[in-house]
Amino acid sequence: MAETKDQEKIGHVVEVIGPVVDILFQEHHLPLIHNAVRITSEGFNVRSRWTLWRRLRSNWERASALRGDETTEGLVRGMKAENLGEPISVPVGRATLGRVLNVLASRWTNSVR
Repeated sequence: MAETKDQEKIGHVVEVIGPVVDILFQEHHLPLIHNAVRITSEGFNVRSRWTLWRRLRSNWERASALRGDETTEGLVRGMKAENLGEPISVPVGRATLGRVLNVLASRWTNSVR
């Protein structure tokens, strides 16, 4: 049975170590280093975004949280980790001039006058 494209993007948390998690992906469907990953869990209120930064084995990658206030509290082995297919990005242009943004493009300040 052939897998769908959505299933190919799914990995699973295999280890939680302080502020980082290790994620196991299918052998031939590894995301690129620096890609964003969303960890979710059905039945629990866990939804966080991570960035991949190190390949540990042929199908095992390490990720760290994108926001400092996101912790690994509540994360357990087996949770789904979805490869978002691209690195994190922040919008640029007139709408962002004079504003301070975090890495998720959430506004920290109001516009400067």
